[in-house]
Amino acid sequence: MKNRSSNTLKPFHTMPVHQFKVPATSANLGPGFDSMGLALSKFLHIEAAESSRWKVVFEKEFLEVLPADEKNLVIRTAIWTAEKYSKVMPELEIRMDSEIPLTHGLGSSASAIIAGIELADHFCSLGLSDFDKVLCGSELEGHPDNVGPAITGGLFVGFYGAGRLYYHTLAFSGVAAIVSVPPYEIDTNEARAALPEAYRKSDAVDQNAINNVMLLSIMNRDYRSMGELMMRDLYHEPYRKPLIQEYDEIRCIALSEGAYATVISGAGPSLLTLCDAADADRIVEALGKVSGCLHEKVDIFES
Repeated sequence: MKNRSSNTLKPFHTMPVHQFKVPATSANLGPGFDSMGLALSKFLHIEAAESSRWKVVFEKEFLEVLPADEKNLVIRTAIWTAEKYSKVMPELEIRMDSEIPLTHGLGSSASAIIAGIELADHFCSLGLSDFDKVLCGSELEGHPDNVGPAITGGLFVGFYGAGRLYYHTLAFSGVAAIVSVPPYEIDTNEARAALPEAYRKSDAVDQNAINNVMLLSIMNRDYRSMGELMMRDLYHEPYRKPLIQEYDEIRCIALSEGAYATVISGAGPSLLTLCDAADADRIVEALGKVSGCLHEKVDIFES
């Protein structure tokens, strides 16, 4: 997350304006279910200033489906965060712009949550650390795989449970990300409902081993092994795959062009392809055969 303050944006507001941006995120990365995520260089942009009432001004038409008052997730999170630290959140006028599509598995809700935490931190002078912010976001989301990388940038690996948070970040040198965004949405609750209530013990054992070795492959820059393991998830991809009609075609094309892996981004329907940076443009061009989807090379965002 990047932020800056300004006193010069008078066309927006006569009060001092706080400006910052929060990156999109791609969660799970195959077997890293609810624990791994990657920050991407598509952003939610926020400008905010104290005001006599809560108000959100949307800069893009697709955002206008969101509430423009206290029901907005950004505002609800800001108020919750201030109350958590025994502060009173001042009312704000917020200008919101975004490059992150809603309900497409690219962390739009997590970016809103982190924006709310940042607003509370700034306007209530909370002095929160990155750890504090990830902890707040995890408390609200229930897991850190999206809120974590939205704060730290890069590749995030974390666990949140019983109020305790543990996380680390990893370098992803030389790897490029390609996002394929279908023209339809999948509600997160629908994607969660597709998952089984329980898993076989043998699958749990295998999933644990797959994820452990995948992480070591990343640390050792063995990205070919990383990709093979990333596509062996047993917990969510087999159950969510039927919800994404382009899944097989996009994965087949990407792998035939040398990609390391193609996996579901978050709860979908977007797909994330990871590849050698030198191959990214060629793979994007090949993916153009899949009509109806937006295929885009997106830089991995390092905070």
